Amino acid sequence: MNKEFIKGNEAIVKGAILAGCTHYFGYPITPSSEVVHAFAQLAPKTGCTFLQAESEVAAINMVYGAAGCGVRVMTASSSPGISLKQEGISYIAAAELPCVIVDVVRSGPGLGNIFPEQSDYNQIVKGGGHGNYKCIVLAPNSAQEMCDMTIKAFDLADKYLTPVYVLTDGYVGQMMEPVTFPSEVKKVERKDWALYSDKASKHNLVCTIRMSAEEMEELNIKLQKKYAEIEKNEQQYEEVNCKDAEMVVVAYGITSRLARTAVEELREKGMKIGLFRPQAVYPFPKDRLAELANTAKVFTALELSNGQMVDDVRLTLNGKRPVEFYGRMGGVVPTHKEIVEVLSSLYKKHLA
Repeated sequence: MNKEFIKGNEAIVKGAILAGCTHYFGYPITPSSEVVHAFAQLAPKTGCTFLQAESEVAAINMVYGAAGCGVRVMTASSSPGISLKQEGISYIAAAELPCVIVDVVRSGPGLGNIFPEQSDYNQIVKGGGHGNYKCIVLAPNSAQEMCDMTIKAFDLADKYLTPVYVLTDGYVGQMMEPVTFPSEVKKVERKDWALYSDKASKHNLVCTIRMSAEEMEELNIKLQKKYAEIEKNEQQYEEVNCKDAEMVVVAYGITSRLARTAVEELREKGMKIGLFRPQAVYPFPKDRLAELANTAKVFTALELSNGQMVDDVRLTLNGKRPVEFYGRMGGVVPTHKEIVEVLSSLYKKHLA
């Protein structure tokens, strides 16, 4: 194992290379630009292929082509750039190809600014592009998880033949923390469905078009069965003080770190508050969250958005418990004092 003090965005790149990623295609946009820069620096030293495409649209179609050739490939962008990639991501999902896409979220809508938000949740978790597809979405909250979840993303992409997102934000991407890296690069096995320009793979076909409605429906049914398997097997979460919690705060990414310190402070004041952190936001960890409704009396979603994840919390609880929401927008990050005051007020409102 090797330990390094490093930016979250750069930890993604080292994690990708250690995961066996050999191809990167992207276009720089803040606050994700360090991903492009780090890959450009490391590619010549590691034998990887790096190409700065002429646009986000070009980059995702290069990812499509490389994924079809069986290599581990990734791209990264930020909110407006991800919007431009959505058509290509839909193609990749339909062709059932594995790849990793990093979204370092900035504020919006429109060009917005470079400050952190979580307002891409609906775009990423609910599909974003056209058609009946979904992508696995991992949500790191530290530089260490930027590395670890990137490695995991490649494994999940190959396991389920699907695009996998690493959904993060400008805060986690830019912060510097100690990260422990694996010491060996993963070996990637030959894929029997891929195109390798040899006789053994010459009959393989990668496409997304179906010439009849019945064939298109058959593909869609196959995809929905795969998503059901993903929802059954890949729910990931972390709990803090939830066993006896009367109020559970649901937060992911950077807001989960802010929430954790607030929850710990309020615990010391006698308030039974816990934190439930989705580490994957698709599949949303609904099974365990629904179980917590048997003991907790109220839930609060904390987000850097207008309230997007909160919809999944409400759907999961299905009216069994009240669900409150607190969010900031535009890149404004709530202070520790602000979160403590909000959670304290909500606790007293429902439980005092």
